[in-house]
Formats: sequence, structure tokens, C-alpha cells
Amino acid sequence: MDELHRDEEPTEEPVDERRRVWGLVLGILAVLVIIGGVYYILVVRKPKPPETAAQAAAPPARSESEKTPAVPGLEPLAFPAVPLAASDEAVREFAAALSTNPAFARWILSKDLIRTFVVAVDNVANGLSPKTHIGFFSPEGAFRVTRAKTGLFVDPAGAARYAPVVDVVRSIDATAAVRLYRAVEPLAQEAYNELGYPGVDFDNTLERAMGELLETPVVEGPIRLEAKVLSQAMTDPALEGLSLAQKQLLRMGPKGVEAIQAKIREIAAVLGIPASRLPQPKTYTTAK
Repeated sequence: MDELHRDEEPTEEPVDERRRVWGLVLGILAVLVIIGGVYYILVVRKPKPPETAAQAAAPPARSESEKTPAVPGLEPLAFPAVPLAASDEAVREFAAALSTNPAFARWILSKDLIRTFVVAVDNVANGLSPKTHIGFFSPEGAFRVTRAKTGLFVDPAGAARYAPVVDVVRSIDATAAVRLYRAVEPLAQEAYNELGYPGVDFDNTLERAMGELLETPVVEGPIRLEAKVLSQAMTDPALEGLSLAQKQLLRMGPKGVEAIQAKIREIAAVLGIPASRLPQPKTYTTAK
């Protein structure tokens, strides 16, 4: 439960840089994580090596008849042929078309944009929080709880700390995001190979990460907590049993979860992906 209830401040990097990185990940990840379906659905897949543990949870390859045809407006970008290590400037230039939100423009000032995206997606696909690799996002203010006669609860007002992230997600242009991913997919694959996944398609990992976020329930009702040594844990086993990545998304509150998942589904519609291929919306009502 640490991922939901601890707002530690690591000393290794400045707070502003951590916020830019996590802002980029939480804002773009929710959108681009589904964009992996572009490569999976629109591009002929490469032959697969024997299945490994890293691939076991990946969705099976679809036949040509199941692949979604190209969607109007998704013409390839004229992205320059740049090496991965020198790609930040080009990515920033084309990413500017994704959103007019000023916060988004600040987020993409982070370094190693493609590598950051890839490692974050890999973590989420495996149910982990990306903080191990990119630092911890520290929104304004502290995590808030409320105390009542019946116990300790998450303060619903605390989700307002993530409102800037949710606003950026809402503002992202789905078609522009898809086109950008298609342009940088070879560089994303290269970054994924660097992580130690030779021969494994990054698009499978993206689709698993997409499913991980869409499996997060929209929680209705109070979330009861119990005190631990260094944090608090949710007393409801169904919520405490969520993955660390899903608990991170829960921090944004019910409206934030709905907004991010709606953007994911919006991009899916742009890609022509039937809703039946995606996890269905989930609502969970807690006990009073």
C-alpha cells in the first residue's frame, strides 16, 4: 500500500525534475500505453521466439483478418532519422502538437523522453509503479486522511492534488498522439531492447500496460485505512490486492480514474479497436 499512501521526498534529484518526469509519465503514459495497439494492429508482426516468462502474459498475435485498417488522419509524421540518445529535441518538437496545456509543455522538458516512457510502460505492464526507475512524483501538499468515530479513511479531497495531471490527459489530441507513437516506435523498441528484452516486441508490453490501467476500478464510497509502521493500508482486501500500478492510479480519485480511462478508450476508438478487445469499465462500491 506504500504506493498509495507515502509521499517520500528522495534527495537524489531536484523536486522540479521529479515532477516533470512523473507528470510526463502519468499524463502521457495513460494515453500512449494504448497507442502500442497501433504497432500491434496496423503493422505486420515479426516472427516470435519461443515464449518466455516475460512474454507469458502478452496477448496472442491476431490474424490478418483481425487487424484494424488504417484510420484516416494517421498519416506518418516526417520524423527525422535521429539516434535514440539524441531524440529528445525531435520528440519535443512533434509532441507539442499533442496538447496546448501549458503544463504539458513543461513536462516534455524532461530528459530521455523515450527511455523514460519505455521503462515506465514496462513497470506498469508488470503491475509495478514506475518510481523505481524514474523517481517519485510529489504533488503539492501531503497525502490526506480523515478520522471518524468509525475509523481512518482516505480524504476524497486529496485527489485534487492530481488535477493538473488529469487536465493534461483530457487535453491530449488522440490522433496526434497516435501519429507520434508510430513515428518513434523503432526508437521505443531500441530502448526496450536495452532493458534486456532482445527479440520481444515492445507493442505486447504496451498492450499489457493498457490492460493494467483499464482494469483499475472506479471506487465509489469511503476507503477505510489501517495504520502500519510507516504508512497506511486499505482494509478492503479487494482494493489492497490491486497492483502497485493500479494503486498509483487510484491516487487520482474516481473522477481522475474515469478521465484517464476515457482518454485511453477515446484513442482506442480512433484506432478502430472494438471495445470488446479492452477490459470493460469496473466500478467498486466500498462498505460504509
